Amino acid sequence: MPRAVASHILVASEAEAVDLKNKIEQEGVEFADLAKQHSKCPSGSGGGSLGEFEVGAMVPEFDKVVFSDLPIGQVSEPVKTQFGYHLLIVEKRIA
Repeated sequence: MPRAVASHILVASEAEAVDLKNKIEQEGVEFADLAKQHSKCPSGSGGGSLGEFEVGAMVPEFDKVVFSDLPIGQVSEPVKTQFGYHLLIVEKRIA
């Protein structure tokens, strides 16, 4: 079963997610630093790391992005789930 190592930042609004994505891409702010400062998920304290997980371990909206063609190390567009809006970054995929 495919697995991945990924991190995320969870925020309340799409606008906040877009703002954080811009800070990463345009200002060079570290993803992990923003996760620690802004993420509403307990994983934020660890830089947003979700560790290694299999397909189906996370909500379907996550799997759709993490196990897609999103390039390794690139920040996703905001992903809406029942928890809020996420920015995802895949560190590794394991077939």
